[in-house]
Amino acid sequence: QVQLVESGGGLVQAGGSLRLSCASSGRTFRSYTMGWFRQAPGKEREFVAAINWNGGRTYYADSVKGRFTISRDNAKNTVYLQMNSLKPEDTNVYYCAANGGVFTVGAGGWAYWGQGTQVTVSS
Repeated sequence: QVQLVESGGGLVQAGGSLRLSCASSGRTFRSYTMGWFRQAPGKEREFVAAINWNGGRTYYADSVKGRFTISRDNAKNTVYLQMNSLKPEDTNVYYCAANGGVFTVGAGGWAYWGQGTQVTVSS
């Protein structure tokens, strides 16, 4: 079974930046599609970004396109989310996810999840 551990969250002012990391266990990481989701209390989990196995293809939610960048380092079994120009509405718990298939915006289609890291953006 794959384990995912997020880090890098914190408190930042609007307009600032954070870089989230997701470290993965397991030797199958290289073949996985990796993604980031976010969720506020009482709300559904929302797709943020995804990246294919070699980093050649990415997809972003419209709400973060142009501000966030997803990347991966397969040698380190790690995926990143660089978040720039942060807004108060970006405040959420951010989750790393993995699956062996194609990109999907539905959280139910992803096989593995981390525990999340809190991102808070103040105005």
